[in-house]
Amino acid sequence: MQKSYVQYSEKVQVIRDLDIQRQPSFFVFQPPYQQCGRCNYRQYFLAPFKREHVTVTSRFEEHVLSLLVNSTEEEVARRMGISAEMIRGFVKHRMTQVQPIDPDRIITDVGMDEISLKKRHKLYATILTDLTNPKQPRVLAVYAGRDEAAATQGLEQLSVEQRAAVKTHRTDMSPAYAAGTKAMFPHSEQVIDRFHVVLKLGEVVDRLRKKDACL
Repeated sequence: MQKSYVQYSEKVQVIRDLDIQRQPSFFVFQPPYQQCGRCNYRQYFLAPFKREHVTVTSRFEEHVLSLLVNSTEEEVARRMGISAEMIRGFVKHRMTQVQPIDPDRIITDVGMDEISLKKRHKLYATILTDLTNPKQPRVLAVYAGRDEAAATQGLEQLSVEQRAAVKTHRTDMSPAYAAGTKAMFPHSEQVIDRFHVVLKLGEVVDRLRKKDACL
């Protein structure tokens, strides 16, 4: 019996990667495959930097998920030049494929935000983010809902030691998130996301403006 051997395809694959200087960039590579020396059957290997049946790198997916914080899929799609359906696929995949959080990961600051999948629709998810390094936030988990149960569900993925080490947790003004984080973070201080503070101030200013206009 002849042995199988590994070689590279003559065809190249082009997949979307992180932007460079605010311009789209693409990763071009030749996928390796194993060919049976007996029947010539080819089995392609999945690239370690992407998942199957997607045309973007894993880090591009991660970046898109982080952009959904304080935004919607339509806005992120327009900003990144991709379809809203593609973004929805990223979210659904992350919600169904639970990725365990490394128990040895040092986490001192976290963010918990709701993401709206569609404008004017009650389709929400909660995204848990590691903000220990604010310049490089990392998505820890994405799960359905935006209530206290959703908040608790995500935080339970952190170990007891990790939750005890958290110093600050950033949330919006939702009482559900406040209740969900109170028991989970015994040594952490809640920080209201400045985006929501500015949003509330803008609503007050707009209300006063309309009131003065009617006088």
